[in-house]
Amino acid sequence: MWTIPKPKYRNGSCSDGEDEIAVNIGGVRVVLFGDVLNRYPESRLAELLNCSDGDYEGIASLCDDFDPGRKEFYFDRDPDAFKCIIDVYYFDEIHIKSGICPICFIKEMEFWKIDQSVLDECCKSYLSEKEDEMNEIAGKVKVILEAREVERCVTRSQRCQRFLWRLMEKPESSLPARVIAIVSFLSILVSAVVMCVGTIPELQVADSEGKLVEHPTLEAIETACMLWFTAEYLLRLASAPNKLHFALSIMNIIDFMAIMPFYVVLSLTYLGSSSIMELANVQQAVQALRIMRIARIFKLARHSSGLQTLTYALKRSLKELGLLLMYMGVGIFVFSALAYTMEQSHPDTLFRSIPQSFWWAIITMTTVGYGDIYPKTTLGKCNAALSFLCGVIAIALPIHPIINNFVVFYNKQKVLETAAKHEVELMELKSGRETQGVIEASSLWSINIHTHLNSHFKIYI
Repeated sequence: MWTIPKPKYRNGSCSDGEDEIAVNIGGVRVVLFGDVLNRYPESRLAELLNCSDGDYEGIASLCDDFDPGRKEFYFDRDPDAFKCIIDVYYFDEIHIKSGICPICFIKEMEFWKIDQSVLDECCKSYLSEKEDEMNEIAGKVKVILEAREVERCVTRSQRCQRFLWRLMEKPESSLPARVIAIVSFLSILVSAVVMCVGTIPELQVADSEGKLVEHPTLEAIETACMLWFTAEYLLRLASAPNKLHFALSIMNIIDFMAIMPFYVVLSLTYLGSSSIMELANVQQAVQALRIMRIARIFKLARHSSGLQTLTYALKRSLKELGLLLMYMGVGIFVFSALAYTMEQSHPDTLFRSIPQSFWWAIITMTTVGYGDIYPKTTLGKCNAALSFLCGVIAIALPIHPIINNFVVFYNKQKVLETAAKHEVELMELKSGRETQGVIEASSLWSINIHTHLNSHFKIYI
């Protein structure tokens, strides 16, 4: 048993000590005084304190059991969390202690009728982070359950659509889906290699006008890859549950941008008249569209979880990247201005203006040093030495936080995936039936999964 210290004075006079209650929280007996509890009159303990002795229905609604003779009330709650709850009566704020699930602690606060506004700011941010993790786990669990769901579609077209969607979007769902993903991945690599090899002059052939063009064999391989990409994109679009969301997705926009130039060039080359193709602007447009084929390399991100993790980690490191650009920008401006000023005394100076000196400052601070622009005076050389030293420092400072963000995010994704799989196993054990029968209406599913996650989240923190 432990007793909360009683205030010695209240309103300048000694407390009489008559208003006190004893509560038993999960086997831990605690003595509480009314002077303290009445500071939050709307809390459960204050309501329990102010209940009349004969109001058994009111008392029963506030606690699990009670002993009228000893004036002791029993609660089947977490005693560790209750020790944190008590702090609000003395310090007007609550800190979540380490080892306590923040989601479960919020449930405890709701039970004791304590508003969340009393949480300290550090705990609010911690809670927000855990809620995001809970939502991620819930999303991963939903994907796993949907992958195991029995076909419940009414019409044959709906069944075909769902089958086609899993075939094109869920490589882990079946062997054919895995084969399609591998073929798509290899097609991207082959297309990228063909695009690079096609620019080698020795492998090019001359057309009727004597201009070097890609070898017909390479063009045939390129056409086959583009036909595969087109068929894949159209099948995914046709089977998508939400076609508007599919079309506006970043990765699908990249897929479309990788396919579109091929057909535009094909139309301008074979369907346009010779007079149109002779226009310089049209030829430049064709060359620009051919260069846009490099966008297909970004299609690899759809098949690589590592590239996706890198993208997400960079998004979380925007602040550090912004600091890096700011450091470099300030350094480039300062050292280019100093170099221009110091080199003006030399008759053969290469620094004609400050904007022209920006290029020298960039390649110097990044330690590239092409040598096309270099200082010739002693002061200019000292400025150059100082600029690349500052450049190394400016680049090195934000690198560690960026790498740390990547490692933390990567490890977190692995933990969340494991947690999601473990949660599905727990749901199967608890339900006593196959997971396919667990999926119900969307709103009911959301409530059920969050209930399960709340009860088992301590495993993952």
